[in-house]
Amino acid sequence: MDPTRRQCAGPLGWLIAVLLLLPALASCRSAGPVAQERPLVITTFTVLADMARHVAGDHLRVESITKLGAEIHGYEPTPSDLRRVEGAALVLENGLNLERWSDRFLAGMPKLKRVTLTAGITPLPITEDAYRGKPNPHAWMSPRLAEIYVENIRQAFSQLDPANADDYRRRAEAYRGQLRLLDKDLRRELATIPASKRLLASCEGAFTYLARDYGLDEAYLWPVNSESQVTPQRMARLIATVRRRQVPAVFCESTVSDKVQRQVAEETGARFGGVFYVDSLSTPQGEAPTLLKLQRHNVRTLIQGLKGGS
Repeated sequence: MDPTRRQCAGPLGWLIAVLLLLPALASCRSAGPVAQERPLVITTFTVLADMARHVAGDHLRVESITKLGAEIHGYEPTPSDLRRVEGAALVLENGLNLERWSDRFLAGMPKLKRVTLTAGITPLPITEDAYRGKPNPHAWMSPRLAEIYVENIRQAFSQLDPANADDYRRRAEAYRGQLRLLDKDLRRELATIPASKRLLASCEGAFTYLARDYGLDEAYLWPVNSESQVTPQRMARLIATVRRRQVPAVFCESTVSDKVQRQVAEETGARFGGVFYVDSLSTPQGEAPTLLKLQRHNVRTLIQGLKGGS
């Protein structure tokens, strides 16, 4: 054997071989599960998570603090929620006083970046005296305003992950195209409701933006679910409106009890027309697993209710 080769086979040779392998081993470690884990983006509720996932693709991991079917206005975060948020790179929230609990929840994490997705939207005010001047927070219920949400998401993701900014732009534009198609379809479908029956009577006043965009009138039992107190005055007012307009159906939202609204139906002779989804998506097997399907379900339910009595 060549003396040189015999020398390299000894302890010194093994040391040289190990040193040569170290960069490769380090590369393998950096490609492992920890380094490959996608940045975590937290949203305050499931509808925002759905919009964010359309833009994120495979680049980011998006999770909602609230679960499917949860009422978001008065949500009470848990210790496990806090642990999840501590690992987040970004928090997306609606704003407009919707998630008042999030300010307390995130107060101990001042360095965590928070993005308000209603930035750039002119809010519609709640008109009831007790809330006069406060913004209606349900702007995502307008497909046109949902496009502003998507653009704010795109900008936030591009700042968080500049390397994939082009993909976020492409995905955001594709999703905005779906929202424009939704707007066109809803406009055509809602135009078939007779003018005398174009009243959307729900439990929560969550349809103000939708009603404005599509020429509907709105009536409700309470302005926001966090204050879902059915006073005699509120109930009497809705009963009088439904009777005067001779509206054939009233509705309620999936995250609250429909008991009182069924009483309104009984008092007025209207039907209980079904359940709307607003503050939360359904399960994947349900009627509203995405925002796009949520909107189509709500409008289909409204049209069936209002035209069924004509």
